[in-house]
Amino acid sequence: MASEPDPDRLRALEARLAQVKEKPKAQQSTTAKGFSQGEVAWRMVIELATGIGLGFAIGYGIDTLAGTIPIFLIIFTLFGFAAGIRTMLGTARELGRKAEQAAKDEGN
Repeated sequence: MASEPDPDRLRALEARLAQVKEKPKAQQSTTAKGFSQGEVAWRMVIELATGIGLGFAIGYGIDTLAGTIPIFLIIFTLFGFAAGIRTMLGTARELGRKAEQAAKDEGN
């Protein structure tokens, strides 16, 4: 015996599926500019790694020219780390200001 599909149940199912498909878009966490939290985190990791890498390269270059390996390498790598942290904190402050501004705009 084959049973016929119930059209009312199918419409109800389609309505529930439509609701479920819309929810993830509303629940996705984004920053004020529309970037996801993961994108912001990667940006900060890249800023830190770039600072360390540039400090390492500059220190290694100076040490190679001066023949004093690893004094400047260590010093400039630490400077690069500090610069990367400072850049990350600046990005966090900027995103915080944008989030506050977006919250104020939503309130109006």
